[in-house]
Amino acid sequence: MVKTDFQSVDEYVASQPEAVQGVLGRVRSAIRKALPRAEEVISYKIPTYKLQNRPVLYFAGWKRHYSLYPATERVVAAFEDELALYEVKKGTIRFPLFEPIPVKLIGQIAKFRAKEVAERLKAKAAKPKER
Repeated sequence: MVKTDFQSVDEYVASQPEAVQGVLGRVRSAIRKALPRAEEVISYKIPTYKLQNRPVLYFAGWKRHYSLYPATERVVAAFEDELALYEVKKGTIRFPLFEPIPVKLIGQIAKFRAKEVAERLKAKAAKPKER
């Protein structure tokens, strides 16, 4: 049975097949470089990056691909041309495991998601509270 109660991203990556570990390590590095202040945690049993205690981006490794979540409507629209090469559906972007890793694109998506989350928090803070 596969272990799913990971305590850290290191543990998650180490649990993957050897050929996948390097790919996930580069995905992780791209996200960390784009979001240097993000907290790196495990949530929903996968690596998660949070800012202001809000999830910004998740990633996961699978047999034939790795995924980024969430692929919001705004993310998909903003990166429509770049994402045309990949499978995008149900809030997920799937990247084939054995193709070049789009490090720059992953970083751009991470930064875009950080702005999305910040805008949502700002809008929520500006909204008057109901009594």
